[in-house]
Amino acid sequence: MSTFGSANTNPNKSYEVTQPPGDSISSLSFSSKANFLVATSWDNQVRCWEIARNGTVINSTPKASISHDQPVLCSTWKDDGTTVFSGGCDKQVKMWPLLSGGQSMTVAMHDAPIKEIAWIPEMNLLATGSWDKTLKYWDTRQSNPVHTQQLPDRCYAMSVKHPLMIVGTADRNLIVFNLQNPQTEYKRVVSPLKYQTRCVAAFPDQQGYLVGSIEGRVGVQHLDDAQQSKNFTFKCHRENNEIYSVNSLNFHPVHHTFATSGSDGAFNFWDKDSKQRLKAMQRCSQPIPCSTFNNDGSLFAYAVCYDWSKGAENHNPTTAKNYIFLHVPQESEVKGKPRTGATGRK
Repeated sequence: MSTFGSANTNPNKSYEVTQPPGDSISSLSFSSKANFLVATSWDNQVRCWEIARNGTVINSTPKASISHDQPVLCSTWKDDGTTVFSGGCDKQVKMWPLLSGGQSMTVAMHDAPIKEIAWIPEMNLLATGSWDKTLKYWDTRQSNPVHTQQLPDRCYAMSVKHPLMIVGTADRNLIVFNLQNPQTEYKRVVSPLKYQTRCVAAFPDQQGYLVGSIEGRVGVQHLDDAQQSKNFTFKCHRENNEIYSVNSLNFHPVHHTFATSGSDGAFNFWDKDSKQRLKAMQRCSQPIPCSTFNNDGSLFAYAVCYDWSKGAENHNPTTAKNYIFLHVPQESEVKGKPRTGATGRK
């Protein structure tokens, strides 16, 4: 286990993406149609790379980029794989028809930075969550939102698996929406975790969700009242007395296991059904602020860079570097396995 702050940036021998952003990376998203990877950054840029596998070798080719006026916080792809949406501190979402080479245009506005974004193909709408305490739905051909939903507080996290949407806000609120009736809250609960919500992920079967907090802990929550006994929480991204934030929760698109990434610089693979950790990866020398699987789960992208979790005094601009790595998950790392015995989590 490499200690935090050591020189080993890439202890897991992942593939390094060429020409990474010039400042910390805030989001990563793959196209659902091809291996195009988009990253947003605090340097105001949205960048795209084409990822190509040639046998055991993975190459990344920078394709294009656009600029926002301020740091960019979130990104997502349209389901047809042609178009990227990005939002951030300039309080707007840009729609970038990347594959056709078209110009980006503003398609959504808020009164404060936009923290979360999701394209909902079943509704042909874009959903945006902001620190202005609203969730807005947009038809990208119209200048005004189709619907504005008031949230109890600032939006910190959002995940959609139609018809399930889960939104995490400040003050540990978790709001569940049934998108067949998006104008009414389906359920509002207080997070089972005692500290600030950092990330959420809807179950692939839409029967519940994961929630991760700044205090190295994940909650597994079921929607059905009859299933509440199946809810549990577990600790992760901790090293002795050091406790780190869980920054990203990503379900594997095929096996429905999931990855956690944290400010300890590690990423882990888990099976919630057998309550096992499938694989613990080596800690990188900086935090992992964001991560994602590609469309078939054959690639896992993760960013390694400072996430300001320890404030400005721990940021050294001369030595700070930003990396995006690609890990090729082995089946044993991401395929769930039945529980063996009752000896606790493996």
